[in-house]
Amino acid sequence: MGREVAESCIDGVIIEMVSAYCKRFYATKPELAARRIEAIGYQVGHQLIERYTVERPRFSDHLEAIKFICKDFWSELFKKQIDNLKTNHRGTFVLQDNRFRWLTRVSIDPSLDISEASQDSSAVTPENKAAEATSMHLYFPCGIIRGALSNLGIPCAVSADISNLPACSFVVRVKA
Repeated sequence: MGREVAESCIDGVIIEMVSAYCKRFYATKPELAARRIEAIGYQVGHQLIERYTVERPRFSDHLEAIKFICKDFWSELFKKQIDNLKTNHRGTFVLQDNRFRWLTRVSIDPSLDISEASQDSSAVTPENKAAEATSMHLYFPCGIIRGALSNLGIPCAVSADISNLPACSFVVRVKA
């Protein structure tokens, strides 16, 4: 039996990492916090895919590698496969997880003053604040996917879309 870590420990580390980068290290620069969180995820994905593919031959095409991410890699990370995979067959893939585990426990701190969140004149609603806070938690898994694919020889950009929590779609755009 291999070494394992309790899921709750991983959840706690990710929540604390996002909190530290957003509230302490880069409190006034959320774009830098996002880049740093994504970079950490990239390193994690880059190293994990090496571990999970050490016994496998190289993938012959992008679709085969993406399918491996959706089935085997996702199963190792989240104990379930991606729920849906869509592609336009021109380098764009959408990985849909209908119950993304890292979003099931995300909540917004009610003590935060919404009026302080924005310095401009636009209105910041609780929904916008919740979406912004939740999106910060998605830079890490986006980095994991990008790092894994990069190590498989597939340079790409990965973004996340949250329209119906805890469902999440990861959009992978392969760079030519």
